[in-house]
Amino acid sequence: MSVEAATGPGRVSPSVLRGARWLAPLVRAIFRARLLGLPRLPEGPFLLVANHSAGIGLAELASFAALYLEQVGPARPLAGFAHPIDFRFAPVARLFRSLGAVPATYEGAEEALLAGVPLLVFPGGDHETMRPLWQAHRVDFGGRQGFLRIARRHRVPIVPMGIRGSHFTAPVLLRSRLLPWLLVLPRLAGLKRWPITLLGLLGAAALALAPWSLPVRAAAVAAWLASPLPMLPWIPWRITMRIGAPIPPAELFGEAAANAGAEATVLDGALARVEAAVQALVAVPHAAGAPSPPPGSSGDRPNA
Repeated sequence: MSVEAATGPGRVSPSVLRGARWLAPLVRAIFRARLLGLPRLPEGPFLLVANHSAGIGLAELASFAALYLEQVGPARPLAGFAHPIDFRFAPVARLFRSLGAVPATYEGAEEALLAGVPLLVFPGGDHETMRPLWQAHRVDFGGRQGFLRIARRHRVPIVPMGIRGSHFTAPVLLRSRLLPWLLVLPRLAGLKRWPITLLGLLGAAALALAPWSLPVRAAAVAAWLASPLPMLPWIPWRITMRIGAPIPPAELFGEAAANAGAEATVLDGALARVEAAVQALVAVPHAAGAPSPPPGSSGDRPNA
């Protein structure tokens, strides 16, 4: 399938739109994926802030993209942050641009928000997506506050979204800062953390028992563990994505801080509030329906 260039942040190519038509029923069948609370999304630019899971997060990203395009459509573009390294090579950059993504930088955020396009952000990044399985329902942005500085600078609301279940599609057993250095390739890709997943462990065990010489087996195990393949989703676990009420910038940040110390206090408080809002959405069981917006809120507006 050819990949056509998109026309700007959040604008997806015709090939992506065609792919979404078959991807939506597929993620529903495999992951029983649901996207709830879309009427809560406000008009204009905003940051849709979510927790991130399962290594490379492929199951949740595919589920969200497919269901958003199906239920909302391309008329309301939504850009997504992607690792800046994805934009360093022309063929890969063309692919991500066709998905409407922008580099996860302040410049990338400005490109989207100044164009009036909302931005999907996973502040926890590799820190959160590589957390061990027993922390599957824990929201942990790792203290990262860059998204808050973006929201504050552009005075846009933050809309929390909680994702439940996707961490079980590719279970992570261990998150390490040492592994990227030992396996070399992850560190060359600019990653500071790397996981050992259940699939990675099973694959490594199979390779270690292969009828090859010891050096070949060792090289095969290292190559397998250093690749993103062990982080691919392989367990058909149910995924629920639930959007909460927007948090206006005035509630998060108030007036501009007068000094660096005051700014740090404001950002710390804003981080705690956003994490708590996402955590509350993650805690809602799968069986629960969409949250009911309060009367008179933007959530009462039908989705455009």
